[in-house]
Amino acid sequence: MEILTVGHDLLRQKAAPVANIKKDVPYWEKLVQEMLEALKKGKGVGLAGPQIGLMQQIFVTSVEGDEPRVFINPSIIETSQETSKYEEGCLSIPGIWADVIRPKSVKVQAWNEKGRPFTLEAGGLLARVILHEYDHLEGVLFIDRLPELKQKKILEKIAKKSEKAAQAKA
Repeated sequence: MEILTVGHDLLRQKAAPVANIKKDVPYWEKLVQEMLEALKKGKGVGLAGPQIGLMQQIFVTSVEGDEPRVFINPSIIETSQETSKYEEGCLSIPGIWADVIRPKSVKVQAWNEKGRPFTLEAGGLLARVILHEYDHLEGVLFIDRLPELKQKKILEKIAKKSEKAAQAKA
């Protein structure tokens, strides 16, 4: 499973809702297993459909101390007023880390891979991962949440990395 990296157009597009989850449960179960394997291989804590070229509203999380979770057609119902700053990275922006301010907790409704609806209240790292992955479904990257100057420096760093990689291939 290939993980798309920054610069790929799909990462900036909104994902479409899954039409009928229950219609193809075996497909979703298989896809979720592949996504969780890719997540483990990449040493990440979350992976969204757009990151693998699937423009549907699905993401998985695998946070230490919590079971792996699947969110299909998620809706953020509520976020806390209280925020926290934490260093984030992204499998789609390898090697880049930055402090991002997000709500400390979140309440989300979604469906699992078996087509069962659920509501989850999460705090700490799980809340952050849910909000980060939800952003992917909206075409938003964590660097978009940074101050403009910091964002500009990161984009310049990414451009230099891409240029070096292209020169190495030539």
